[in-house]
Amino acid sequence: MTPPNDPESGGSQTLERGLAVLVELSRHPDGLNTSQVAAATGLHRSVAHRLLVSLHRTGFAARDDEGRYAVGPAVPGLIGDTGPSLRTVAEPVLHRLARRLDATASLVEAIGTAAVTTVVAEPPTDGPLFWYRKGSRDPLDHGSGGLATLASGPPRASEPDRVQAIREAGYVITHGEVNVGAHGVAAPLPGWPVRAAINVVTSDPDLAERAVPHVREAAAAIGTPNDHH
Repeated sequence: MTPPNDPESGGSQTLERGLAVLVELSRHPDGLNTSQVAAATGLHRSVAHRLLVSLHRTGFAARDDEGRYAVGPAVPGLIGDTGPSLRTVAEPVLHRLARRLDATASLVEAIGTAAVTTVVAEPPTDGPLFWYRKGSRDPLDHGSGGLATLASGPPRASEPDRVQAIREAGYVITHGEVNVGAHGVAAPLPGWPVRAAINVVTSDPDLAERAVPHVREAAAAIGTPNDHH
């Protein structure tokens, strides 16, 4: 029998090692540091580190402030029996919100160290818009989408001081923190496997203020995974 790592087998040793790391993380919900992953998989620490960085960057691993890694938010979407995904639940809600406010609405998720736009709903009219394409990456530590995304999860030692206030209020309004002239209002979406938020971006500061109850209502409509089983 041809060994699985033999070049003639046509397999990828790096992929196999990465999957071995992911399997090991799945066995330890409380997380493992790099040295523990290396010991559990028999990999050199530098190899384990590179694999963990790649898994974290792509959302297949999550990393806490103490450097411990656990299974990341991209993994549940690969499993077919977990109920509707956040993106599936959020999309119709976002389209209703965009029509109601006549502004761009999006779903933002924390993937690695970035706030990534994963669903976009554009309004029906052709007025001045801030276009957010799917896959756009913004900082997590400023801007409405990133801050609300952080606030959707439990407190972390490294989070900006204002995140706790956002967590308690259930929304945040920002002005020009990521894009000049952009006003954002966002609401955290707690309870999902990934840190996430609804984000509305507009050039009209008055609209951002008026949007707050509508954005919070949309977040409530999305709810938690338990609401959709």
